[in-house]
Amino acid sequence: MAINWYPGHMHKASKEMKKMIPEVDLIIEVLDARIPFSSENPMLAEIRGDKPCIKVLSKSDLADPELTRQWQDYLEQEKNVKTIALTTQQPERMREIVDLCRKMLPAKDSSVKNIQAMIMGIPNVGKSTLINTLAGRQIAKTGNEPAVTKMQQRIKLEGGIVLHDTPGVLWPNLENRHGGYRLAITGAIKETAISNDDIAIYAVDYLRRAYPDLLKQRYDLDALPEDEIKLLELIGAKRGCLRSGGMVDLDRTAKILLTEFRSATIGNISLETPEMMEQEIIEMLHIREQKQAKKLARKNKRHSSRQNNEQIE
Repeated sequence: MAINWYPGHMHKASKEMKKMIPEVDLIIEVLDARIPFSSENPMLAEIRGDKPCIKVLSKSDLADPELTRQWQDYLEQEKNVKTIALTTQQPERMREIVDLCRKMLPAKDSSVKNIQAMIMGIPNVGKSTLINTLAGRQIAKTGNEPAVTKMQQRIKLEGGIVLHDTPGVLWPNLENRHGGYRLAITGAIKETAISNDDIAIYAVDYLRRAYPDLLKQRYDLDALPEDEIKLLELIGAKRGCLRSGGMVDLDRTAKILLTEFRSATIGNISLETPEMMEQEIIEMLHIREQKQAKKLARKNKRHSSRQNNEQIE
């Protein structure tokens, strides 16, 4: 799947973030509750050290509530990490983050010292909506299009919290192909960068296995074919996405499926579990080892070739 993973400001943003880490007291990372692993910044664990971190599971009203609870339990096993599951429909709950910041830094006297908090999140994850709610005014631009925030902002909140906003960028975790598909399904990647039917085929294959009843109910299907392309064609036929000659228009079908997933019209669905994450990390480590082995083999081959040439001379 060809995806533009490297927006022009990605390198600059990550560099600025590393520089800012020592100056902040706490990190707020906004994750998509449907894909907490795929939407996180893989560099954060390495660069934050022991700094307290609040992981906000945004859009939890669209996610599978049972899996959201599992993710919260899993994420909070890490030292100095707290989680909160939020929806855009509960602005009063968003304000609980201010109290949680204070709770995680009890040594900071609110009457004397401000808490410096850095907020981060990938495009289209709900970060700007959260900032505006916490600030009580329109500061960050919101919208369904990814990559709206372009530069760092500093926002003073009530309760002595200073929020350092960062641009929303896609982090370069290229080794996990599943993460790319999940980001595309949720809408974190601009549609111009991907093929809708490619993404929808991945989506129906997952939904067929993880949420078969929701799929059957939404598209009035008695049975689900094991072949994901046939399944997508069946959904298209049910929805009347037909071209002349009776062929199913896969692109139109894909758009319907993705739109209905993103709005939770199909149902409350999460695309990954902590167990899947553990397995994918093992796979990524294996891929990394293979790449290193190939790199070493090429290096040894070049070295051997140079030695042979020197002997001939």
